[in-house]
Amino acid sequence: MRESLHQRARRVRSRAAIRAWEYRQRNHSKGVWFRLRRVLADAESAFAIPCSEVTQLEEEGYRREPVGAEIEPQKVILFAPDARLEQIPEKRRIRVALDAEFFAAPCVALSRFSPGEQPPGATARESRP
Repeated sequence: MRESLHQRARRVRSRAAIRAWEYRQRNHSKGVWFRLRRVLADAESAFAIPCSEVTQLEEEGYRREPVGAEIEPQKVILFAPDARLEQIPEKRRIRVALDAEFFAAPCVALSRFSPGEQPPGATARESRP
């Protein structure tokens, strides 16, 4: 009986230590995860693209999202219209999510929702006179 209580106490202490580490990591990030989620919230689709295409897109005037430089390893994240992204033959569609596939891609191009379109689950804002 006594050994089982010690094991249970060790498990509780272990979970508390892990939770404290996670909170510490989140608090040291200075909001980068919020900013990264905010960028992804504006994206309808995401593509992993070759880094050579990033140079061409930047020359055309598309800008990098600053949050890409704040994470490790750093990545290039930029928005481009669907029509321009269709011209990239080596693109690979990835999920718009913070998952392993997104973080494995060094360069990610995102397309925004259409002007009149809202993300799923969004509510329409009422306009007041």
